[in-house]
Amino acid sequence: MSRSETSDASPSRGWPRWWIVVLILLAVGALTFAAGRFSTFGSQGAGTPGTDSPEAGFSRDMQVHHAQAIQMAMEIYRKTSDEELRIFAYDIATGQAGQRGEMYDWLVQWGLSQSGGPMMQWMDASPGGSDHAMSDGAAMTEEEARIAMGMASSEEISALEGATGQQADCLFLGLLTRHHEGAIPMAEALIELGTDPRALTVAENIKNGQTAEISAMKSMQARIGCE
Repeated sequence: MSRSETSDASPSRGWPRWWIVVLILLAVGALTFAAGRFSTFGSQGAGTPGTDSPEAGFSRDMQVHHAQAIQMAMEIYRKTSDEELRIFAYDIATGQAGQRGEMYDWLVQWGLSQSGGPMMQWMDASPGGSDHAMSDGAAMTEEEARIAMGMASSEEISALEGATGQQADCLFLGLLTRHHEGAIPMAEALIELGTDPRALTVAENIKNGQTAEISAMKSMQARIGCE
């Protein structure tokens, strides 16, 4: 067998495109984590956010939020036949994987756990903080917080996984639009309450980027013919 024939027999030739994207996502997360550790080496000290800080709460909650967006984007990337939507889903998955890796690294650098108090409780001091507690002042349950964050239910995720064609495209766009609409108030709350420059920059980028992406998704919904 010639060298060229040996090269053509590489197992990677048979990999589906969605699996390659999975590998890319893992690489993006790892590179962002490594870059964050390098850039923040030795930066701990006075002023480091504590476990109950807005930065810590934002980092934990937004990682959960981003994880679901990546899951939905990978699902539609795998099966849509709409090239514009495929590219958009790829950008969502890789972009949010990078941000998620960065937020994971913040908590590592601050010496904090990746999990903490009730979801969204850190937002209570923001102007809309009363929206994130029950009428008796108790913290939301995790399920209530996920609804407030615009996240899809397990039933909605199952529906997306089972849908095909235009139905899948439209369901994805609707779910992700609501998902983004839940992330923007979280970013605004950190901008209002936080002090860490890196976290504030990422929050501003999330607010501006996801606002623009909502407009893009509405345009796609009109083009595809979603109700």
